[in-house]
Amino acid sequence: MNMHEEVQKRRTFAIISHPDAGKTTMTEKLLLFGNLIRSAGTVKGKKSGKFATSDWMEIEKQRGISVTSSVMNFPYQGYQVNILDTPGHEDFSEDTYRTLTAVDSVVMIIDATKGIEAQTIKLFKVCKMRGIPIFTFINKLDREGREPLELLEEIEEVLDIETYPMSWPAGMGKRFLGTFDRHGKQFIQYNGNEDETYIPYDELDDPEYNELVSNPIYEAANDEFALVEEAGDEFSLDAVLSGEQTPVFFGSALAPFGVQNFFDTFISMAPEPAPRKATEGVISPDNPNFSGFIFKIQANMNPAHRDRVAFLRVCSGKFERGMSVKLARTGKPIKLAQSQQFVASDRDTVEEAYAGDIIGVYDPNAYQIGDTLVEGKSLFEYQELPQFPPEQFQRVTAKNVMKAKQFKKGIEQLVQEGAIQLYKHYRSESYILGAVGELQYEVFQYRMRNEYNVEVMLEPIGERVPRWLKSDQVDPSMYDERNMLVRDRSDNYVVLFKNEFSLNWFKDNHPDIELIDLFDVNQYDQKT
Repeated sequence: MNMHEEVQKRRTFAIISHPDAGKTTMTEKLLLFGNLIRSAGTVKGKKSGKFATSDWMEIEKQRGISVTSSVMNFPYQGYQVNILDTPGHEDFSEDTYRTLTAVDSVVMIIDATKGIEAQTIKLFKVCKMRGIPIFTFINKLDREGREPLELLEEIEEVLDIETYPMSWPAGMGKRFLGTFDRHGKQFIQYNGNEDETYIPYDELDDPEYNELVSNPIYEAANDEFALVEEAGDEFSLDAVLSGEQTPVFFGSALAPFGVQNFFDTFISMAPEPAPRKATEGVISPDNPNFSGFIFKIQANMNPAHRDRVAFLRVCSGKFERGMSVKLARTGKPIKLAQSQQFVASDRDTVEEAYAGDIIGVYDPNAYQIGDTLVEGKSLFEYQELPQFPPEQFQRVTAKNVMKAKQFKKGIEQLVQEGAIQLYKHYRSESYILGAVGELQYEVFQYRMRNEYNVEVMLEPIGERVPRWLKSDQVDPSMYDERNMLVRDRSDNYVVLFKNEFSLNWFKDNHPDIELIDLFDVNQYDQKT
């Protein structure tokens, strides 16, 4: 099979949702389709010691949430599927945002009982900024929830995207009968167990389905569906692929119902790997020379070996285990001898990979987030990965000053993973950690204690508004604890403003000083 055919087979996507919307359950069902697991572990099953396959870190098993972004690879109906299972916890991390730079499409799961929630909006904005195609699965139809039209209206208003229902539910909760499948032109009947009956529209007149079609719940849903067919938006795959329209599916991941139909339709519509912008121009996925970028670094995936794994998105060419490449940032050659693909914490050696694949390569402490690896004489770098300003900040110190060495090593390694950001106070050189959410501090404390044997003390300095400064505009006398001057890992100057009021007051009084906000739309333009 040639390289172009291999690229066409790849489907690389992330699953995003609010906590408890059913993301991990959906991931489990997709792994079942890929014949990778025999039974799905659910959050409810955790009491019996049965954990979700995609949750590998001990703290995730204890709390029943996904903290890090897992990667899963499997073949399905002639395609090679790469799923990135992002954290859905409200206190997720920058790692979640960055994962979205490595995918070609996104599956957004919405709880039918709750609708769109705050975390969904944050993640959606990042997808929207990058023009990533979004496919929506409205989950938990086997429970009483909100009306379908109301949910579609909310998606359109809150997320500013056109919706096109690919399926339409008949009833919900105990009254749930199934869904009309617009794509397959059939009614999929819910039988209350894992069995689904597929009835083509032209067979619904058969006497054996009289009880179904004469049910008042079916009749009402059929009338509503006819209205949607008549008055709704036209389906446009071009609009879907440009991130302007989202196909919407209804079902239940836990039942499961509608998942197979959703996944089959999604796989047929989702985009293959696209060309990406680099310093040398646009790099096509079937360019014969291998290239890729590192979007995530994970230390101690196997605590027994203290290893560091760099997650690499292959963007062009063919990866072969043992090949020599160059680290574009330094120009130094590196041999990629240890390479893996994942199902959560289970790892298999991978011999070859193509554009769209996500692989793990051993990190001998050489890589940074955003590094480009290239084969051949030409050195180029993919566009810099976006940085996301932290929202919360805490001072961190070691409880035992005798453990300064382990303390420093632990902070450096965990900061390199990108889940937390490190700052140093301009005068005192004390360490300040910044994170997108509170949970990251809990994870940091847990990992420092369990992986580096260091107890740390954290002192909150509250939510802050960070703005970066140009080095030639720094006058330390202008800053105090309210508007704190610090330096980031790259020695850039940053002001941590107490709140928006302090920021605006500073702007009004110092109009000549340029304050840089990292959350810049232009940084998201990764694809052509």
